Amino acid sequence: MYDINHIYEAKSVEDAVRLRMEQPQATIIAGGSDLLISIRAGDLAGCDLISIYMIDELRGVSLDDDGTIRIGSLTSFAALTKDDIIQKHVPVLGEAADKVGGPQIRNIGTIGGNTCNGVTSADTASTLMAYDAIIELTGSEGKRLVPIEEFYLGAKRVDLRPDEIQSAILIRPESYQGYEGYYYKYAMRGAMDIATSGCSVNVKLSEDKKTIVDARICYGVAGPIPMRTRSAEQAVKGLPVSKETVEAFAAGALQDVNPRTSWRATKEFRLHIQGELARRCLTESINRAGGVWS
Repeated sequence: MYDINHIYEAKSVEDAVRLRMEQPQATIIAGGSDLLISIRAGDLAGCDLISIYMIDELRGVSLDDDGTIRIGSLTSFAALTKDDIIQKHVPVLGEAADKVGGPQIRNIGTIGGNTCNGVTSADTASTLMAYDAIIELTGSEGKRLVPIEEFYLGAKRVDLRPDEIQSAILIRPESYQGYEGYYYKYAMRGAMDIATSGCSVNVKLSEDKKTIVDARICYGVAGPIPMRTRSAEQAVKGLPVSKETVEAFAAGALQDVNPRTSWRATKEFRLHIQGELARRCLTESINRAGGVWS
């Protein structure tokens, strides 16, 4: 059923790095929810694999002393959704994880795999990018920290060196404290489907809840990689919470996106829904933040 030549099973992070150096032709496998499909389809026929699935130190969510949220790369979508730290500080990330596939996929699939496969439709990637997440990579020379925007190099290409594995995803306190967010996935079906487009927005309001201090937005399937739309973000800073501000946000977002036509949707349809997603996600983020509308 699966044309696999050899599987090497890493027992620790150090062991995984060693195997990466000794078996440079091998592909890393975590939960396998994406990779096994590629193998069965013949895209990776006869491959060697390095399994990191048994490395328990890469699982779980913790809070560092400085307030940084540390998410182990082997944390499953199901665990992420239910985690107390995620629910308290960045609940929108748990909501995005809950949009992935069905229960079986969410129990086996990992947030590290969701980002390392480099696809633009990854449900958690948009929210992580909207929160300025940092990717922690561990290799033969130690740890390397890469902002998630720089981690994505192109369609299905990420900045992962031959001797490295992704060990964690970090969200700094300044990136989430005081922010509220919302993620919307538009797909042909309500479940078990890849996003036609996805949008994640978070917002920080003034003390009186009447003004937007900061807003961030990131799309999936608006280009070859998850995309921040800076024009939208700049368009609303310092503006009052109002319908006009929401419209300015949506207009700014459409200046930066560049979706393609595929069998799932035309470019024109994606542009239409991406404008609407910007409106909905900003509106809901403002409401969650207790915004006072003018």
